[in-house]
Amino acid sequence: MAGFETYQEYHRIEDYDEDSPPGEEDLLIHVPEGRGDPWHHIKNLDNFFTRIYHFHQKNGFACMVLSEFFELVQFLFVVTFTTFLFNCVEYDVLFANRVVNHTGQSLGPLDRNKVTLPDAILPSEQCTERIQGNSWIIFLLIMAGIFWLYRLVKVICNVLSYWEIRQFYKKALKIQMDELCNFTWQEVQGRLIDLQREQPMCVQKRELSELDIYHRILRFKNYTVAMINKSLLPVRLRVPFFGDMIFLTQGLKYNFELILFWGPLSLFQNKWSLHPKYKRAANRQELAKQLGRIILLTGLVNLLLCPFVLVWQVLYAFFSYAEVIKREPGSLGARRWSLFGRLYLRHFNELDHELQGRLGRGYKPAAKYMNAFVSPLLAVLAKNVAFFSGSVLAVLIALTVYDEDVLTVQHILTAITVLGVVITITRSFIPDEHMVWCPEQLLQCVLAHIHYMPDHWKGNANKSETRDEMAQLFQYKAVFILEELLSPIITPFILIFHLRSKSLEIIDFFRNFTVDVAGVGDICSFAQMDIRRHGNPQWMSEGQTEASVYQQAENGKTELSLMHFTIKNPRWQPPQESSVFISHLKEKVHQDAQTGPSPHLLLSEAPLCTSLLSDESATAPDNLLASVLAHSGLPGRNRRFIPASSTASAAASVLASLSSSQQPHAGRSRSHTLLPSRQSHDDTMYCSDHTVGDSMSASDSRLLSQSYSGLASEFASAEMSLHAIYMHEVHQLKTQHASGPFQTSVPMREMSTNSAQGPQIQSAQTVTLVPPASGRLGGWAEEEEEEHADEEEINTNPVPNESSRGSS
Repeated sequence: MAGFETYQEYHRIEDYDEDSPPGEEDLLIHVPEGRGDPWHHIKNLDNFFTRIYHFHQKNGFACMVLSEFFELVQFLFVVTFTTFLFNCVEYDVLFANRVVNHTGQSLGPLDRNKVTLPDAILPSEQCTERIQGNSWIIFLLIMAGIFWLYRLVKVICNVLSYWEIRQFYKKALKIQMDELCNFTWQEVQGRLIDLQREQPMCVQKRELSELDIYHRILRFKNYTVAMINKSLLPVRLRVPFFGDMIFLTQGLKYNFELILFWGPLSLFQNKWSLHPKYKRAANRQELAKQLGRIILLTGLVNLLLCPFVLVWQVLYAFFSYAEVIKREPGSLGARRWSLFGRLYLRHFNELDHELQGRLGRGYKPAAKYMNAFVSPLLAVLAKNVAFFSGSVLAVLIALTVYDEDVLTVQHILTAITVLGVVITITRSFIPDEHMVWCPEQLLQCVLAHIHYMPDHWKGNANKSETRDEMAQLFQYKAVFILEELLSPIITPFILIFHLRSKSLEIIDFFRNFTVDVAGVGDICSFAQMDIRRHGNPQWMSEGQTEASVYQQAENGKTELSLMHFTIKNPRWQPPQESSVFISHLKEKVHQDAQTGPSPHLLLSEAPLCTSLLSDESATAPDNLLASVLAHSGLPGRNRRFIPASSTASAAASVLASLSSSQQPHAGRSRSHTLLPSRQSHDDTMYCSDHTVGDSMSASDSRLLSQSYSGLASEFASAEMSLHAIYMHEVHQLKTQHASGPFQTSVPMREMSTNSAQGPQIQSAQTVTLVPPASGRLGGWAEEEEEEHADEEEINTNPVPNESSRGSS
């Protein structure tokens, strides 16, 4: 991880002379009487909006209840089946180490020597005696029973909560359960905003915005993303013989959130309000010592529970993956975005389904990039090992086909299975003979979807160091499983020896980067995407930001997050500073587009790039991206018909053509409209789901609106990808200018280490791409399990009885 040396540690912020204003925990709110429905002036809107979001994403009441039921059954099955295997099976008989004498008169001499399953299973009385005679087994069963009863009570409470949300969808939002899958989240969110005007759910704000809803759903996640961005959480470990490694698992992430957000001793006094004492700098040292003691206690509890959690992790992994590994041994060689990668690549105010869709689109180019690295020596060895293993396997299969009695030979099935696994593994080291070697273009395509990358990867895409760093963001499934199995052992030591030493930095972070928003409560200031407070001059916010190097978000996260949220929520009205930044960006795009190639000529090259970077025929949004990626330096390009131009000018040309082809939506009056999907429904290619829904009746237009909505979403994603490429190019131009005229392709240092800033350059004709600086990486549970963990957090937190400023 030598390449990540530019990822600086978070610097402790100096004390402020004045304390933060006191909290408003004693604020009294008058709630008018007379409303009979339960959704008027809701006390805990964080919990309520999060449940609405999860209800939509998990496809309604029936699916959620069924999932809860099978989770109970699954836990009961694992405990019962494991107890049965350890206490009720006679393995000497099963493995034929002890002869079983069958004396039945109807059995032949050969049948008397065969072992059947009933022979290896002990009688129920003997099995019960074995269990009762083992006090350790009894203790574990009692603990498992208590936990299962706790889960049962929790499931009952969850089902009642799901039913309440079901009624809210039907009665308040007018969405029937059989139509839920046809509604996008933006449509549900729009109905929530409209409902607030007619039936106030929030006491202090008459109007709810899209950003208010996102802030409540993602309050704690925005804090976590910001701490990862500022390198505050200790996820980087120095391992002997391996160097620096990233370790972040679901268990470790759960402990971080327990300590900081929703535990009984956390920094928040409720779901929406930071405890007032953490907002004042006077007693920061004492608060840091107190937090250190809490972290130490949590680490010791984790150490005490380590054996039990480890046993469960091993059993769960075995039952989950054993059959899959036997059936598809290559599944362990598949890749997934690590848990750290999801946090590092996540924008501020980005919901789970938006992140998953973006990373899903980047999966294929990322996999192609990683698979392009093959060792020639390993390839030669793999070919020969596959040949010898395949030869032996072919003979064994042929003998089995000739006479099935061959299967009764001892260990013959084991040999066939092992040989099949060996062949599958060796094939992964053999390169595709039809593969085109273009790592720079593949990495550029990955950047278009994930939006963040280390600067020093530019020009070094063919280096093994770059590939190793990418592997930490995009890890093997086998590494993912191994990390989770080791998590119960490693997590206590990270808490005790690494996180505890950062107590003061954590206290400073929450004091300096927490703001109180009326009607929303305390949120992370980075989540406001305030260019003036957290912008970076080298990310196109020069002259618009007052942030010091410590207040700036790293890697352009403020600017990119603002663009992403604006594109995904076209009806959102940004504040003045954000509107100025977006307008400035649009002007710069149009200016650079004048020096770029014609969009028609760009689209003519799209099939070339698409054939190199994807496995399927391209859609219209894919062609937009491919037309820009074709200008990222494809070797041997024929430039007789299209003049040489930079990736930035190509992206600007496509963006400008999209912007100039649109007509402003009737519901949007602001001047920085960027996405063609917001134009009127006369042009169906760029028609938004809202426009389609307004132009046709609900009964006739639902299917058509769903199709347009999906297309609009794809174009929005393509537009954001083009903006990410363009902003990275302009950022790199500023970095190169600041580095001096005699330095080219120098990896950019972190923004916090840059002391010089170059003047704003109006032309992007000579830009070369160097993506943003990276951090460090890790992960356990799949995306569904992460959402389930969030739901666990929601339902385990008690709802306060009193109202407060941020609660409603």
